[in-house]
Amino acid sequence: FEKLRTKILSTKTICNLIHMPYLGKGGTSLGINFGTEMSIIRNVNIMEYRGTYDRISYYETNEEGIPYSFPVENKYYRIVSQSNYDYIQGMPVAYWLPESAFDLCAKEKVFEDFAKTRAGMITGNNDMFVRAWFEVNSTSVGLRMRSREEAMASRKKWFPYNKGGDFRKWYGNNQFVVNWENDGYVMRNYKDKTGKIPAHAFNLEYIFKENVTWNALTSYKYSARYTDYGFLYDASGSFADVKSEYLDYTLGFLCSCVTQYFLEAFNPTLNFQKGNIASLPFIICEKKKPHIIALTKESVKLSREDWDSFEISWDFKKHPLLPCSNKVDESTFTRGFRLEDCFDDWKAECQKRFYKMKENEEELNRIFIDIYGLKDELLPDVIDRDITVRKADLDRDIRSLISYAIGCMFGRYSLDNPGLIYAGVQWDSSKYQSFIPDQDNCIPITDEEYFQDDIVGRFVEFVRTAYGTDYLEENLDFIAKALGNKGNTSREVIRNYFLNDFFKDHCQTYSVTGSGKRPIYWLFDSGKQNGFKALVYMHRWNADTVGNVRVEYLHKMQTVYEHEIESCQDAIEHGNGHEIAAATRRKEKLVKQLKECRDYDALVAHIALSRIDIDLDDGVKVNYRKVQTGTDGKFCEILANSKDIMAKEK
Repeated sequence: FEKLRTKILSTKTICNLIHMPYLGKGGTSLGINFGTEMSIIRNVNIMEYRGTYDRISYYETNEEGIPYSFPVENKYYRIVSQSNYDYIQGMPVAYWLPESAFDLCAKEKVFEDFAKTRAGMITGNNDMFVRAWFEVNSTSVGLRMRSREEAMASRKKWFPYNKGGDFRKWYGNNQFVVNWENDGYVMRNYKDKTGKIPAHAFNLEYIFKENVTWNALTSYKYSARYTDYGFLYDASGSFADVKSEYLDYTLGFLCSCVTQYFLEAFNPTLNFQKGNIASLPFIICEKKKPHIIALTKESVKLSREDWDSFEISWDFKKHPLLPCSNKVDESTFTRGFRLEDCFDDWKAECQKRFYKMKENEEELNRIFIDIYGLKDELLPDVIDRDITVRKADLDRDIRSLISYAIGCMFGRYSLDNPGLIYAGVQWDSSKYQSFIPDQDNCIPITDEEYFQDDIVGRFVEFVRTAYGTDYLEENLDFIAKALGNKGNTSREVIRNYFLNDFFKDHCQTYSVTGSGKRPIYWLFDSGKQNGFKALVYMHRWNADTVGNVRVEYLHKMQTVYEHEIESCQDAIEHGNGHEIAAATRRKEKLVKQLKECRDYDALVAHIALSRIDIDLDDGVKVNYRKVQTGTDGKFCEILANSKDIMAKEK
């Protein structure tokens, strides 16, 4: 309503205003409730008129949000000269700002005097040009390019793309890549159905530079981060092109409570535009600049360490719960490692990082509060929720360890080498020595132990290899206790986790803000009876994958059920009362599972005959539908959660 505010403030006079923010219930679908405002406006503009402003707080209302008295007699929150609003871009009626804050807006230089704020580009078709980085072939991704020329010379197709993301400060939210092959030739010439070229606002002179970025739209608070070399920017990932000498100082300021304070006045919504950042009063204090830079650099380092600790980062090296070789003596390798000890080490590391970050942020707040003279308005304290490096969480971290183990089973990771090993590149068996990946890209998940090399057997082998034999059972018990699933033994608990929860967790881990689930391990699933489940790795998919799953695993599973049913029938015919009852119940379950497998086999057979291969560049959503659609166009749902994952049919 900028035009309305401008008209009122330039032609009329606000004499009195009473604001009742966030009273009672209700609000928009986003949870926003600006409350109610009542004002007396004189139909003439009186220069330098000082209006009275009152705010009724929650403690002045009853349980239903109704004020005890209205208006509150002889009480004014602020007395403000209307001309003060002229000093703020967009002329918000930010009556709560003190006179000193208006003076800063009037007298100091603004952020735009030191940095060029820009909104990122619009691709015209994100479904076509944007992917999560972990979807595509890793060899086609170009990281940390420093110029358009270097990017073109690399002959890479996908490059890091900043799209904002969740509330996170200092570093992170690096999830996307964009098709900028041949300097974005295809995107820049792409035409929609009307024949128009919708892609625009490329800001080519700024791409691939290290910069500061922030979320344009957020569900909580504004947050700023450092962006390394090599990024392009989306419209929702606005950025500031800052001279290198001011970059760390700028980021420290943008992550401070002073910036949050002014932004809440400039823009009370959750959609922060580049103009809001550009109009911030910006003071460079040369005396305190070295200290600010040092705190900022350390905060970025801490945030980067946290982000890179989990596999959602393209700089992930190894899981943090794996034994750390430089902390143990030679005898420990002989005995093995207790996973609980590894978790305790990780917990201590996280806690140290968390409280160091909190200390840094509060010190930066103190510095900028002092620079801006806002000691009477702001406190330097930072609540734990606003510290965006993670504390250790046993449940989450054990589940992420299991996810890493699955990656090792498929060859995505290796216990012998750090980082991403296989994601569509040429297979190199020399990368795997201590723990050998599955040979045919299929790991069955069964509700009972029918095969030694099913997913539970392989996971036990992983734990034995990573932590040693001596503490194997203790480590499995520790994992089972953390998972909290049903089961009489640790292996049963782990089996039930794989059967019921792993794929849901995987979809949650490999999901991207605003774009949904992008799993890279795909689950063959026959249905509610758990007759047949098996995981495959998307990056190892080929035209024979479905046929191999059907012949080597689904058919074998049916044979197992047939033999087990015969054993149950034998027990029914020759057992005693208790044995007969147990065998009868188990037979009933097996019969249902066998029927489900046979019905499922018909669907799998139809797809297997089509021998469907995939193109990793198409991404998860397109390929998930593609591999379940026969050459005749018939869709056969053979993979789990299809409706939630695959692209909508066009």
